[in-house]
Amino acid sequence: MSNSQVIKQPRLLLEGLFAFAPNRDTLGGVSYLIVENSGNILIDCPPWDIVNQDFLQEKGVRWLFLTHRTGHGKALKLMKNTLGCEIILQEQEAYLLPEIPVTSFAQDIHLSPNSFAFWSAGYSPGSACFYWSNHGGVLFSGRHILPNPEGNAVPLRTAKTFHWYRQLKNVQAILDRFQPETLNYLAPCANVGFLRGRGLMGDLYGQISALDLQELRNNPIID
Repeated sequence: MSNSQVIKQPRLLLEGLFAFAPNRDTLGGVSYLIVENSGNILIDCPPWDIVNQDFLQEKGVRWLFLTHRTGHGKALKLMKNTLGCEIILQEQEAYLLPEIPVTSFAQDIHLSPNSFAFWSAGYSPGSACFYWSNHGGVLFSGRHILPNPEGNAVPLRTAKTFHWYRQLKNVQAILDRFQPETLNYLAPCANVGFLRGRGLMGDLYGQISALDLQELRNNPIID
């Protein structure tokens, strides 16, 4: 088997947290699995290959949370039927899945005592982040906050950005909601190559509190 055909196993990042290889069907998006006693939570859609199918069926998935409209993947319906999971997403993007039963939310939704999701519009109308309180707090940001080439956590204004000013407002809302001791790690959907093999970014609260959000308002659009 050539290197291009090798299927990567899910990677253990922290106790109870796995990351999957980037998924071409979600524009190279990375998905994650949180393993909890109350039920395992899959964040966005991983590649639906035999390795991931076997892994997820063995672990079990109670909920599949979608952070944004490009995190769905082509195999979403098959994934739901195979895993028997409940699909959760923000209500403004529920219409994108008319043939799949979903659970939608407006502002916040709690899935377990240790986790909840919240609406963070900007990248897309229904962009949402998922928070897990273990390990000092892990934020699954979708494409709301990403690593840049320097390895810093930032919001990025791209041609696909739905509403840049609203995105910046929701970055500030994250600072208002959390504290340094409750927001430790960033688990982004994209740009993970800029983490240089670390898998996660630490000191997340410190990273985003150092941003000048007013200055970022005038950032140009990037590819």
